[in-house]
Amino acid sequence: MHMHEHQLATSRMRELQAEALAASRARRLYLARRAARRAERAVRRAARASAAVY
Repeated sequence: MHMHEHQLATSRMRELQAEALAASRARRLYLARRAARRAERAVRRAARASAAVY
């Protein structure tokens, strides 16, 4: 019985670790996309500012 409980607990722990990994991966992807959009806007702003100077 004890062995079975241990296997269940280990299995559940692996599931939780996999979920945590997926969540952190999704968060990193979200943050990277947000940073990319922010960089694009900065580039456009700089291009407009540069065009306004000339």
